[in-house]
Amino acid sequence: MTDSTHEGEPPYGDDPALDPYEIEFLPQFRHGRGSRAPYVNQYGVVIGDHEYESPNSPLSQWSEDTDPAIMAGDEWVHPFKDVGFLTADNRDIFEKGQSPQGGIFTHPDKNSAYGLDEPGTQSD
Repeated sequence: MTDSTHEGEPPYGDDPALDPYEIEFLPQFRHGRGSRAPYVNQYGVVIGDHEYESPNSPLSQWSEDTDPAIMAGDEWVHPFKDVGFLTADNRDIFEKGQSPQGGIFTHPDKNSAYGLDEPGTQSD
């Protein structure tokens, strides 16, 4: 494994003493990401501490009246410490610089919009 120390940043990567959710970002993905430290988002929830059920989290106060959109947005994802970075696809992107595979959720031989422009097919 290569040395992951970047000027002004602590080493990370395979060091077991470091956060298990951090991956070894390529240099082009390290800059401008923000702080490595946990932060409190606009809802009073600490992001980046891996405590997903904190007292102020909508997850801890969920009801049928909770709008799921409240947990959408960048303020819910830590720029370095998110479990989503550990997927094979994301590691390929951020550690190896490989572009994501296109078309994995498409139907190359099916047009799901077929007939959409025909009269009587759109709900008004």
